[in-house]
Amino acid sequence: MPRMRSLLLTAAALLALTAPLAAQSDYPNRPVRLIIPFPPGGSNDVVGRMVATHLGEKLGKQMVVDNRGGAGGTVGTELVFNAPPDGYTLGVVSIAHAVNPWLYKLPYDPRKLAPVGLMATGTNVLVIHPSLPVRSVKELIALAKQKPGELQYASAGIGSFQHLGTELFKLEAGVNILHVPFRGGGPSMNDVLGGHTKIMMSSLVQTTPHIKSGRLIALATGGKKRSPILPDVPTVAEAGVPTYEALNWWGIVAPAGTPQAIIDKVNTALSQVQELPEVQKQFDLQGASVQKMTAADFGKFVLAEMSRWERVVKEAGITAQ
Repeated sequence: MPRMRSLLLTAAALLALTAPLAAQSDYPNRPVRLIIPFPPGGSNDVVGRMVATHLGEKLGKQMVVDNRGGAGGTVGTELVFNAPPDGYTLGVVSIAHAVNPWLYKLPYDPRKLAPVGLMATGTNVLVIHPSLPVRSVKELIALAKQKPGELQYASAGIGSFQHLGTELFKLEAGVNILHVPFRGGGPSMNDVLGGHTKIMMSSLVQTTPHIKSGRLIALATGGKKRSPILPDVPTVAEAGVPTYEALNWWGIVAPAGTPQAIIDKVNTALSQVQELPEVQKQFDLQGASVQKMTAADFGKFVLAEMSRWERVVKEAGITAQ
């Protein structure tokens, strides 16, 4: 009997050790939820959905997109943070993830989220509604200085790329333009398209179709070089603000404690998705480009972005409202 009991205990111990490994090797054996912490329609939603379909195909199970907007992306990100670390809940993060620590008292530690991989980067573009009587960056700056605090720009919310990119522009150009925050990129874009708020600095991913249709006018793009998709549009630096540069980025994170084997498997699948010609073409058409990174390198990238945007938040005096 003692020998039998010892064997049973040994078998149980081995089972406890091997079960997690078996679960990891079998991953995924059911659909994976991808939380996008912003409403439908913005760049996070566009990129997340674009990648999710192909990523599900590479992993062999459906990726279920779950939009959970609110508080500049913190509501959805908190859901990811508190989810079981089993690989079945992942989250999309963007520049807002690097900004929120300096704006909010977060109910989670963003540094503890497990980095999975970078999906893509994309420059922003300064657009106006056609009814605004300017057609260049210099004319916009002149009008803003003539009417300080009267012009308005829309954003996807405090801490969004639209917000931070425009605040950086205001700092570098020395202008005062009033911020009108919305609950997500979709609502803010609809407001500008309607001609209510007439200025926006949004990602090319979200804005390009409206520029092509003529519903918005592009004054400049925010990268170091002109965008291949808008070759006739100057950069903000070329157009009169030589120190300006802003890039958005989109990546995937997992709850802290997610097994490294699962993170590596998702990162490998993401890399395969990024190599697909149709995916690269989709990003190119929308002014973004795929960017491969290991999970470790993506983690370092996020920390560097947090440091970079801390300066903008503090110098611009941005606070959560």
